[in-house]
Amino acid sequence: MSQHKNSLLLALLTLNTIYMVQADSLNPAPDMSSLFSTSLMSSFPEDLEISGYCKELLFFFKQRYVTFVDCLILAARPVKVCQNCSSSYSMLQDIYRNISDQVGPGNESCRDSLLSSDRLMVVYQLYSNLQDLWTSSNCESNLTNDTLNFLSTLNQTLTCFEKYQLGNHTELCKSCKKMYGDVNKLYGRMEKNDTMCIDLEDAMNMTRRLWSKNFNCSLPRDETVPVLAVSSFMLFLPVIFYLSSFLHSEQKKRKLIHRSLLDRYSIKAAGDGIFSVR
Repeated sequence: MSQHKNSLLLALLTLNTIYMVQADSLNPAPDMSSLFSTSLMSSFPEDLEISGYCKELLFFFKQRYVTFVDCLILAARPVKVCQNCSSSYSMLQDIYRNISDQVGPGNESCRDSLLSSDRLMVVYQLYSNLQDLWTSSNCESNLTNDTLNFLSTLNQTLTCFEKYQLGNHTELCKSCKKMYGDVNKLYGRMEKNDTMCIDLEDAMNMTRRLWSKNFNCSLPRDETVPVLAVSSFMLFLPVIFYLSSFLHSEQKKRKLIHRSLLDRYSIKAAGDGIFSVR
């Protein structure tokens, strides 16, 4: 009898569990997005909404922001941010200036409503992040005569690599040595003058990787000799300093000894003269 009751209780518990699962599937709990979409559908009073002019500026900002970000992603590797994305960044700058500095019809400004009306300040933060990225890329230093000269020499070097890369790498190292040396010198000069944008920096790093790792070439001889000479001079400079100090001190000692002997001789001679007079 007891066993029959236990079986009946177990069956009832199983049916109750199945019923609860079915009830949950028929009435799923609403997700957060549906709750928010329902509660935020009602509009605010007209005087709190942004104007049609500001909505239009926000729409253009969205378009140009997306265009610039797309360009950055496509130019990420190999890095061609400055070469490919300057125009899209300039257009983004223009629309942001219209929002932050300019006024529209009836001297209407969208600065407060679009840039600082809430804690997140989405438009301001998005633009500031991209502006920091553009500044760190140093693209403003890209349009110089040194840049054009560097790109021309770099293209010649890469063309030389392509010409000899399928053959003997020893021939590549020999034939492309001068061009590779020239592009290295140009890069060093531009690096000192702080006129190096991220595109050129990345291109030079890749060229050096090809030269040293892929093709197993060494630096040109005319560049290594001065480096070795300067390194050797700096290495022996302390030895030369201590040797000269030692010789100088020895010379001083000799002078002091010589002077001491002269003084003794003079005193002795004077004493002998006194005794001879007596």
